[in-house]
Formats: sequence, C-alpha cells, structure tokens
Amino acid sequence: MPPTPEKPLALAVMSAEHWPLLFPPAVRQQLDRLVRLDPAGPVDHYAPDRLAEVEVLITGWGCPPVDNRVLDQAPKLRAILHAAGSVKGHLSRAVWERGIVVSSAAAANAVPVAEFALGAILLAGKGAFDLRERYRRDRWFELGYIHRGVGNHGRTVGVIGASRIGRQVLDLLRQFGFHVQVYDPYAEDVASVDLGTLLSTSDIVSVHAPLTAETVHLLGPEELAQLKTGATLINTARGQVIDPDALIAELRTGRISAVLDVTEPEPLPADSPLFTLPNAFVTPHIAGSHGNELARLGGCVTAELERFLSGEPLRHGVSLAELDRAA
Repeated sequence: MPPTPEKPLALAVMSAEHWPLLFPPAVRQQLDRLVRLDPAGPVDHYAPDRLAEVEVLITGWGCPPVDNRVLDQAPKLRAILHAAGSVKGHLSRAVWERGIVVSSAAAANAVPVAEFALGAILLAGKGAFDLRERYRRDRWFELGYIHRGVGNHGRTVGVIGASRIGRQVLDLLRQFGFHVQVYDPYAEDVASVDLGTLLSTSDIVSVHAPLTAETVHLLGPEELAQLKTGATLINTARGQVIDPDALIAELRTGRISAVLDVTEPEPLPADSPLFTLPNAFVTPHIAGSHGNELARLGGCVTAELERFLSGEPLRHGVSLAELDRAA
C-alpha cells in the first residue's frame, strides 16, 4: 500500500484575536483535514525559518505585506487564501507575477453588509430614523395617527455600484415593492442610469462603489445637491466616496438624511457634527462581518482550500486584472 502523501504546510498570518472567531471548532476541524497548520500561527510577522516549507498562507486582518522579500523566503508558496475582504492592502503585484493563486472571502463578508444596507433601506423608507428623532424630541405621539409620506411601497431606490455587495443588495431588494435603479459605468450586464438621474429621482440612495482613484469624492457638492428633498443617503462602502464637508453642509440644511456606517475620516473626531445632527444616523463600521459572522469567512477559506488542493477552479479567486477596480 503506497504511503499517504503528507498534507501541505499552511501558516496563518493575522491578528491572533480573530483566529478563534474565523475558525471555530467545526471549521477548524475541516481545515485540519486538509493541511498541516504551522503551530507557530497565527502570527502577525514573517520569520524566515517559518516560511521555507510553507505552501499555503491563510491571511486575515492584521497581516503584514506580502512582498518580494517575503516571497523570496517562501519558495514553495502556492496559494494565499484571505479570510477577509480586500487583498489590496497586503498583497503586492509580485504575488500574481510569481503565479501564486489568490482567493478572498470578500463574497462571504459581503453578506452582512448587504443585509445591513437592506435593513437601512427599509427603515429609511418607513421614516424610522426621522420619526425616532421627533419622538425622542417631543416625547409624544398620537396613537393611530397615520404618518403621511412614509412607507416602502413603490419607493425608488438607487444603488451606486453593481459591485459584489451592490449585486447582493439588488438581489435582496427584488422581494420588495421597490423601483430599483443602478449607476455603474463599468457593469455591462446591468442596466445603468446616469448618476444625475439616479440622484435626482431616488428616494433612497445606497452607496456600494469600491474606493478607487475615480470614486474618491464621487459624491461632492454638486452631486449631493441633486438629491431629492427628503431623500436618504446610505453609505456602507467607503467614507471617501462622499465628500465629508459637502455632506455635512447638505445635512445642515435639513433637506436630506444620511445613514453612515463608514466616514471620512474614520473614526470621526469627537466634535464631528455628524454625532449631533438629527438627520445623521452614524454607526462605527459594523456592517461587515462581526462576532459569529466571522465563521462564514473561515468556512469560505476552507472551501476554497479544498477546491485548490483538489485541482478545481477557485470560486472566489482574485486576478491581477480586477485589482484596480476592486474594493
């Protein structure tokens, strides 16, 4: 009987605090079935003596850059599987140039963001954010009073960016009675309106554009002025997509509202007007995976690892060509 081939060596490189949430016992059991995990991991730095035999890096938040110096110390490295979203912050182009396979759990991380955005859209359409402020201010309401101008039936929702998360939001919105329109000049498979039309005709605008050179302050003074009076702007993408000074100025008029899970800067300074403006609902970057949602990311990495070791195409592979337009 031929000897059983030794499982490839994998090293986890990330902040140690995230490891048990990403790979709880059930997910860890599947991982151990596929690879030999270096007992030194998870680590947040690269030691040459740990890299020489490593074939797979499992990276996550807190992973230092993988550059030519690191790659030179890891001659057997074949795959980097990222247990989080974007790989732009820690992987150099040399990774792809050396033929190393890259995968990301961005699709799994997109699920809670899309859910958060959907919840914000539904609450905005119901008038919940404004009515909460009025109730808190006045400490009074009339039972049975019908609030005019609220409700989700027939609302027009504009989605900026048919990104991975944007598409999940679009899928979730299909079960509701919304009119949905999209702005994305690069999505050839999605019917897109121009940005001005989307802004001026949408009751609720949800931002899902990746942060690139082209999208920095995509929504500036002119664009924000085009929003309908009474519209709600939701941002779960990146704070830099919206000009912060222009947004605060527009919010101060009371003409629009905003639900912001991301801001520029992040975190906000303690004296930011966004904390006190009654038409700004701000959360501390919580839309992405937290708590028990991290296990979904670990499960995604484990499934990708199994596909890789079986010689199957990766489901969530990241190519060099898509980096510039990815989140």
